Amino acid sequence: MGRLVTLATCSLNQWVLDWTGNADRIIESVRRAKAAGATLRVGPELEITGYGCLDHFLESDTFLHSWEMLARIIEHPDCQDIIVDVGMPVRHRNCRYNARVIFYNKKIILIRPKSSLANDGNYREMRYFTPWLKERYTEDYYLESVVSDITGQLIVPFGDAIISTRDTCFAAETCEELFTPNPPHISLGLDGCEIFTNSSGSHFEIRKILRRLTLIREATQQNKGIYLYANQQGCDVVAQGSQFSLNDVEVVTATIDLEEVRAARFAPSRGMQAQKQEPYPRLNINVALSQPKAGPSPMDIGPSPEIELRSSTPPEEIAQCCAMWLWDYLRRCGGAAGYFIALSGGIDSCATATLVFSMCRMVHSAIHSSSTDPTTRAQVIADCRRVCDQADDADWLPNSPQDICSRIFHTSFMGTVNSSTETRTRAKHLANAIGAYHIDCDIDSIVSALTTFFTTVTRFTPRFKQHGGSPTLLALQNIQARLRMVVSYFFAQLLPTVRQRKSGGGLLVLGSANVDEQLRGYLTKYDCSSADINPIGGISKTDLKAFIAYAEEAFELPILREFLDATPTAELEL
Repeated sequence: MGRLVTLATCSLNQWVLDWTGNADRIIESVRRAKAAGATLRVGPELEITGYGCLDHFLESDTFLHSWEMLARIIEHPDCQDIIVDVGMPVRHRNCRYNARVIFYNKKIILIRPKSSLANDGNYREMRYFTPWLKERYTEDYYLESVVSDITGQLIVPFGDAIISTRDTCFAAETCEELFTPNPPHISLGLDGCEIFTNSSGSHFEIRKILRRLTLIREATQQNKGIYLYANQQGCDVVAQGSQFSLNDVEVVTATIDLEEVRAARFAPSRGMQAQKQEPYPRLNINVALSQPKAGPSPMDIGPSPEIELRSSTPPEEIAQCCAMWLWDYLRRCGGAAGYFIALSGGIDSCATATLVFSMCRMVHSAIHSSSTDPTTRAQVIADCRRVCDQADDADWLPNSPQDICSRIFHTSFMGTVNSSTETRTRAKHLANAIGAYHIDCDIDSIVSALTTFFTTVTRFTPRFKQHGGSPTLLALQNIQARLRMVVSYFFAQLLPTVRQRKSGGGLLVLGSANVDEQLRGYLTKYDCSSADINPIGGISKTDLKAFIAYAEEAFELPILREFLDATPTAELEL
């Protein structure tokens, strides 16, 4: 057994422009990494600012405050005697870069800008940043005084380089670079780099984790090196973190034998390619990443055992990711009192309601599970008491997911003369099963008032075809759906008052239009497509049905079977 090195990759729940909060979570992750014996800590992309700053990346203050927070991190006592890799935006020669800042003991080793920017799908990084196109090249960067006063450095390297320690060397990739046809780790590995880091801000997409794991496996299979991957939520190395959780800070560590990397790189064909590889600049640092001789015996430590990589099934991804996102959205909305949805008795609004229940299950589990990190548990309890209007009761804890749901989730079946008993009953039974505060009402009087108003103004009476009408059919159908949206927002603003909520606040209205309806345009504008947020807006009908089938057993909700077996109907005409 040769040189053992313990490495840490961190998953952080960073909030956009939450300067002190983001810095505190970074410091906490470094503290946990050191406690686990790690000598190198890697965090997610743009972790100081939060990834989704959008046009705030065009403002000078964003860069100034980033350096202020970096200064706070660099000089913190918990951030000494460990190499720290932090993500933040950096301006250099009047260009904006998405960069990594790597430092050790109050000295910046390298500022490494991102070379391949994500600029498709959800991403527009080239609106905010310039890619670094000077491969294997560094130049001088003049430090801002707020950091220079701490480090004593005037100039630090900026660019593409390998960092060499006394016992190994490592280099950084950033998110999109892993996904490119010619990722940097190929040439870095041929030049002798043994440890590769990837700091990512990759968004959630159903089944996307399988692609990530495949790319990471391929990187290590080709290079026979060590690959660390850190994302905004979810991280993977030889040890693997949770894909979804309520943890604001999650640190995963693994102990690796560097000699195994060197032994694996024996192939003559690889050696011939390595000799032809154009070298990278080397930045030397007088520190060893491997375990010190004075520490525990190698026989007592040993490398981390190989594990089987795991990934959630698509229904599990929907249940966990949407639940985590709904909770984050609700607790960040300050005075919001919970969620509201018009529960139609159909599968789409059923799926949205079930996702809220999944959120309540996740919160309840985090509070009552003995495996929850104490810091996370305290934060979830505080957020839960505030959202559930129990902030003044220091002893209150929810006794079930339904207990949480009854306080923050409001549903309503808004029937008309066209509604069936089956859909009305399904909606009521689902609300009862998950514990939601449910209102069963009819909106015929509102529909009649509007059609009467139209007749008074135009002296024309709209009728369905079976009543002697003709082209007015669609208008009479759509007005029912649109009035449900108006009633939803009216209820959402006033129901917390009706229920005598002490801390005030309104409800966030949830939409229930799946991605197939949006792509085909098969929906009524400003009905279920109009809401504050739409949790299922990126999910297909097929995946929603698979999620409902999964939740029927996993959440112990037999009522969901009725939604799966029901014939779809809009119920807008008799």
